Amino acid sequence: MSAQQNTVLQATDLSFHYPGHALFSNCTYDIKTGITLVRGGDGRGKTSLLQLLAGAMPAETGQLQIQGVFLHAQPDVYRSQVFWIDPRTEEFDQMAVPDYFASLHARYPQFDDVLLAQMIEGLGLAPHLNKQLFMLSTGSKRKVWLAAAFAAGATVILLDDPFAALDRASIQFVVEVLNQAASRTHQAWVVAMYTEPQGVALSALIDLGD
Repeated sequence: MSAQQNTVLQATDLSFHYPGHALFSNCTYDIKTGITLVRGGDGRGKTSLLQLLAGAMPAETGQLQIQGVFLHAQPDVYRSQVFWIDPRTEEFDQMAVPDYFASLHARYPQFDDVLLAQMIEGLGLAPHLNKQLFMLSTGSKRKVWLAAAFAAGATVILLDDPFAALDRASIQFVVEVLNQAASRTHQAWVVAMYTEPQGVALSALIDLGD
C-alpha cells in the first residue's frame, strides 16, 4: 500500500442487523484514497455496507466521518461529499437522462460537465439522451449511474457491482476510468462485488466472506 495514501472516510464501531441476521457488529473501517474492494457472497452485506457508508441507512451503533465531517453532526454536509445511488432504484424513472444529470449540480459543486461528456461518449449513452430513465435497459440505466458517479467530483464514490449488465466494451472503458481515478489524491472509491474485478488497481480489500 502506498505511503502517500490518505484516510478519507472513517467508520468506527459500526453495527447493523436485519431481524435474525447480524451483518456488522462493532466494525471499524479506514477508507483511504484509491480503490477499496468490498468483496462478499450473496447476503453478506455488500450493498448494506455501502448504504451505511453513504448515510443512506442508519447504523445501530458507531459513527462515520469524512475528513472531520461527522454524519451525525452534519448529515447534509457529509452526504454532499458522497456519491451513492442504488443501481436498482426507480426513483428517477420519470426524468429524462439530461435532467437527471442536471439535477446533480446542486448537490455536487465539483460536477464536471466536460468529464460527463467523455463518459457519455465512452459508455455509448448518446443515443439514449432524449429518453426517460424508465425507457432504458438495465445496462443503459447502470451506465447513466456510472457516468454520474465519475463526473460528480465527490470525495467518496460508492459503486455497487459496477460491471453488472454492461457490454464488454463498456466494462473495459470503466476499468480504464477507474484506474485513472485511483491515482487521485483527494478521492476514495469503494467498489462492492462478489469477486475481485480483473484489471482494476485495488488499494485495499474489505472481505465480508462467502
